Amino acid sequence: MGNDAAEKTEEATERRRRKERERGNVSKSKDMDSALVMTGGIALLAILGKNMFNTILDMMRETFAHLNPNNIDVNDISGLLLPYFRFLGIIVLPFLVLLVIIAIIVIRMDVGQVFALEKVKFNPENLSPKRMIQNFKRLINPFEPRSLVELAKSILKIVVVAACGYSAINARKGDLMGLVGLETPIALHIIISILINMIINMCLAMLVLGFIDKKYQHYEYEKSIKMTKQEIKDEQKDTEGDPKIKARIKSIQMQMARQRMMSSVPNADVVVTNPTHYAVAIKYDKSKAPAPMVVAKGVDYLAFEIKEIAKENNVPIVENRPVARALYNSVPIDGIIPSDLYVAVAEILAFVYRQKNGEN
Repeated sequence: MGNDAAEKTEEATERRRRKERERGNVSKSKDMDSALVMTGGIALLAILGKNMFNTILDMMRETFAHLNPNNIDVNDISGLLLPYFRFLGIIVLPFLVLLVIIAIIVIRMDVGQVFALEKVKFNPENLSPKRMIQNFKRLINPFEPRSLVELAKSILKIVVVAACGYSAINARKGDLMGLVGLETPIALHIIISILINMIINMCLAMLVLGFIDKKYQHYEYEKSIKMTKQEIKDEQKDTEGDPKIKARIKSIQMQMARQRMMSSVPNADVVVTNPTHYAVAIKYDKSKAPAPMVVAKGVDYLAFEIKEIAKENNVPIVENRPVARALYNSVPIDGIIPSDLYVAVAEILAFVYRQKNGEN
């Protein structure tokens, strides 16, 4: 039983998941993110490639058109290289900005909105020699389970991606052999088409591997945040409160409600009894309610207390078993009597008022 209680066999609660997310511990796949970013980068190259190529041609034309050895000053390297930096910015900057946007979108899709200060908070313990030695041992330990898994994954990725790239080249082996003797534009066109096929195959392979890794990382994450039965119980105590404390609070609340109810008995018009087991105090005040209200009720010992308070304060006590039971079962404290009991209660009140008038 002790071992079972210590095993993490229970699925994580929503509260546990929320806390893990606040710490930055989420399910994420670097392989899937890398595959999507690389695919997006290649798609950007396909879209922007023509403009980038034309910009390179413009740079070369300007370079060779204004190339004059007499105007080259070796002491002014910055002025010499400034036009090239401008062209480089025109070529590279849009691609890098769009690639960063793609990376942000991919990561956001993978992990959602996460802002965990604990991940960026400086922890002096990480710089302690003991922690550094532990991290180094974990890094170089070839038999550590997680290291073995990551090593196997890396080897598998290299083999699969390389095989997919090789398959694209091998399928066009005949075209490669026929490049000898072809004109340069035609040869370049064939080489580019082979490279495109190879890149597409490799991207597809990376996406498939990334999808598999995403499932594996989700499985590992769910396994890592599992909880023991004792942790579930402790969390329930934290969220719902200790049962003993809750029972104590409920007892105090009931006691306060009982005292408040008893304080209403001296102002009641009549107490209807069973005669021994039930007691219901009724008050009729036109300014507060259109019909008589039950201001107190109880059974057995509580009924006895209600009758004692009524006697001490000269509140009339009327025995009517059916009405007492009906009022107790159907009307809450401070509730108005139902219409089907109007006549019965009216007769009781009329009887009480007649007694009072006769005494006066």
